[in-house]
Amino acid sequence: MSRHVRRSAGDDGPVSGSPFVDFDRASWAQLRDTSAVPLTAEELEELRSLGDPVDLDEVRDVYLPVSRLLDLHVRANAGLLDAYRTFLRQDEEATPFVIGIAGSVSVGKSTTARLLRLLLARWSDHPDVALVTTDGFLHPNAELERRGLMGRKGFPESYDRRALLRFVSDIKAGKPEVPVPVYSHLVYDVLDEQRVVSRPDILVLEGLNVLQPAPQTGERASALAVSDLIDFAVYVDAHPSDVRRWYVERFLALRETAFRDPASYFRRYAEMDEDAARARAGTIWDEINGPNLRQNIAPTRSRADLVLTKGGDHTVRRIRLRKL
Repeated sequence: MSRHVRRSAGDDGPVSGSPFVDFDRASWAQLRDTSAVPLTAEELEELRSLGDPVDLDEVRDVYLPVSRLLDLHVRANAGLLDAYRTFLRQDEEATPFVIGIAGSVSVGKSTTARLLRLLLARWSDHPDVALVTTDGFLHPNAELERRGLMGRKGFPESYDRRALLRFVSDIKAGKPEVPVPVYSHLVYDVLDEQRVVSRPDILVLEGLNVLQPAPQTGERASALAVSDLIDFAVYVDAHPSDVRRWYVERFLALRETAFRDPASYFRRYAEMDEDAARARAGTIWDEINGPNLRQNIAPTRSRADLVLTKGGDHTVRRIRLRKL
């Protein structure tokens, strides 16, 4: 059961009486079990995002304890379900445990999501773990153009929030098959195709705005948000100046790789010289991604159960866990 509906955004600083417990990397690493890292360097290379230097040492020190913590939550949720069955005198079926992963563009949340999906699937009690990103719930580019929102792509209003909420509601309702729209980063648009999520043990839901509260005013006012249906929330954090630098570095790397594909939406940037490309990436950050981080994404950090904070070298340095 999600607790996010009962939370208010509090002070994220390390104050006396904080509802969080703080760990440095060394102390957090002691919380993992003694088993070997359940993936190879080759598997890690396949799931790692461009520019994210996560290695097997970080998997061992940071992500194995996270997967162990999540496994404890999934097991506890199963125990609570058994208690509900007894209380209700009904044979209630288990529904997927939903893990939300939020954070800025370029902070590494996609790598975190893929890594946790793989690690969780290797725990014996819940081998079926699905990963869904919220990109597929963006409005198509044509609709964003019609609404004058192409310059705000990634902001909350650029998503079909009703469709996203309906998807997560169907997952939590235990529907056997739930369709998901497919997004292509190559063409920078939603495709005219779907994939199906078939009642996994765990759903990892990754996106910029998955911890947003429900709008309370205006036409979009709602009594329910996706965050209310998330069982455990992870926020991947870093200093905004570091994230901006990572974004620019990734843009320059893509200029030499994916942007050169003739089908790429960003093909026009492939022929820019480095100075022009660096300036363009900085402008995109300063006009779109930076404001979205400040206004919409960072304010949801205090709603997370676990905050992974990265240093300037892109590795996790601190971990903050919400007390029960």
